[in-house]
Amino acid sequence: MFDQLSEKLQRTLKNLRGEGKLTEKHIEEGMREIRIALLEADVNFKVVKGFIDAVKGKCLNQEVLDSLTPGQQVVKIVRDELIHILGDSNSDLIFSEPPTIYMLVGLQGSGKTTSAGKLAIWLRKQGRAPYLVSTDVYRPAAMDQLAILAKQSQLPFYPSTPDQLPVDLVKKALYEVKNTGYSAMIVDTAGRLHLDDSLMQELQKMKEAIHPHEILFVADAMTGQDAVRSAEAFNNVLDISGIILTKMDGDAKGGAALSVRMITQKPIKMVGTGEKLSELEVFHPDRMASRILGMGDVLSLIEKAEEAFDQKQAEKLERKLRKEAFTLEDFRDQLRQIKKLGPISQILGMLPGMNSSALKNLNVDESALVRIEAIINSMTPTERSNHSLINGSRRKRIAKGAGTTVEEVNKLLKQFVAAQKMLKQMTTMADPKRMKFPPFPR
Repeated sequence: MFDQLSEKLQRTLKNLRGEGKLTEKHIEEGMREIRIALLEADVNFKVVKGFIDAVKGKCLNQEVLDSLTPGQQVVKIVRDELIHILGDSNSDLIFSEPPTIYMLVGLQGSGKTTSAGKLAIWLRKQGRAPYLVSTDVYRPAAMDQLAILAKQSQLPFYPSTPDQLPVDLVKKALYEVKNTGYSAMIVDTAGRLHLDDSLMQELQKMKEAIHPHEILFVADAMTGQDAVRSAEAFNNVLDISGIILTKMDGDAKGGAALSVRMITQKPIKMVGTGEKLSELEVFHPDRMASRILGMGDVLSLIEKAEEAFDQKQAEKLERKLRKEAFTLEDFRDQLRQIKKLGPISQILGMLPGMNSSALKNLNVDESALVRIEAIINSMTPTERSNHSLINGSRRKRIAKGAGTTVEEVNKLLKQFVAAQKMLKQMTTMADPKRMKFPPFPR
């Protein structure tokens, strides 16, 4: 995400950092480059003007120009202003006295239905009991889609039918939720291909009927200024409480994310970062600003790891490592944990110093993990426990079972042996009892 913008901003700031002494001319040239980068990223021109004026005013401060590290001061100013544009602080979803009602609105095709399913799964992880309701009576496929998502994820779903009026439907669903003890109701509303007076009136009636705690505008980040204009229109009519940006993983420009908060003055609350139903995240303005500038996002990486890695499995692995009993089965289990974190390129983007140009030139073979797992799965339990048993004929059988070559099997076994040696060294270094010290000189 933000690849194009990130690359240009990082290049401009790198040039400024390379100047030992900054002058007003340097600042002017840098701001011109940043202005062009933001406009090319489809950021709203009013937002660009406000951003450039604020950054330029602070950069031309005599304290900055006379500083020993003026380039670093400029980077800090740019980061602070990016955070201000994206939202000065996190804006959490409201959790009220049950049931909390979340009403999702937006244009057709923005990802409302999928976001409803993702939000339900996210709420369940927070210990809530969500209930899904579809009120899109005009597009029966939307009702079917939400019903399928609910079934796949084992989530309760109100049995809507196209012959009902949306306002009557949502009232009945709310009565059902209140009487069955669910703590959250997520309402997926109808959309249109364009802004429509009848749609807005219907949404207003629904709002008056159920008094939602949150009205969340769902926008496709890849539509740029179109998403910003529609968010503004929905906000003027419904007074939305926040925004969910979908398809952030495919948005190389970032115009919507950098414009929608300033134009509507409503916070971005959550972002969709992939196609999986688990890929919905809380939006952190400071972390996003750091990622845009190539500073990484270690906190999000840690949170992903804590969510993906099983604590009991980790403790079991630690015990095995101390006993030097790390097997191919353990190797496979660790690969499965890594896959839960998401695409490798996305994870690398969270590391400090991994700028967009470096990631662009990096060819990450995501299928390699799948091939490794297939090879290990083709082994017998005995072979996985003791890799030294795997001779030439066994390697042929394993390769055939995994649909790969003997060379790939040999490559995996070499990698595993190298990993074993490295882990052995690490555990020896971490164990004071086994550390070997040189004798004292006499």
